[in-house]
Amino acid sequence: MLWVKVFHIVFVASWFAGLFYLPRIFVNMAQQSDPATLAVLGGMARRLYRFMTILAVPAIILGLVLYAYYRIGFGPGNGWMHVKLLLVVVLIGYHHACGVILRKFQHSANKRSHVFYRWFNELPVLILVAVTALVVLKPF
Repeated sequence: MLWVKVFHIVFVASWFAGLFYLPRIFVNMAQQSDPATLAVLGGMARRLYRFMTILAVPAIILGLVLYAYYRIGFGPGNGWMHVKLLLVVVLIGYHHACGVILRKFQHSANKRSHVFYRWFNELPVLILVAVTALVVLKPF
């Protein structure tokens, strides 16, 4: 089971790398007006989103395997896991939102400024800190 943990951590870290970088590409796209540059950034964003999705699937599946293996239930002392799972659901929603934003850029329908995307970029950082604290500290 330790190998499952190892690969879960590797896939989660890799998925987060994409979640950190894709909104930075959105910042650059929101500041850009040159069609050629937008096309290059759009291609980068599209490939990154596709790769992030491929990384997210095993990260989630391996996490569910670990959850089932350790039989973390609803009893006392396991509240941290349920908050963590809620944050994972939020993260999946964030991943989906990145896909929606990418499609808006691809159809030249973006209405948001680079400032919005700078703030949008901070959410996965906050989630990573919260999940790491929950897993390490198991506060409740």
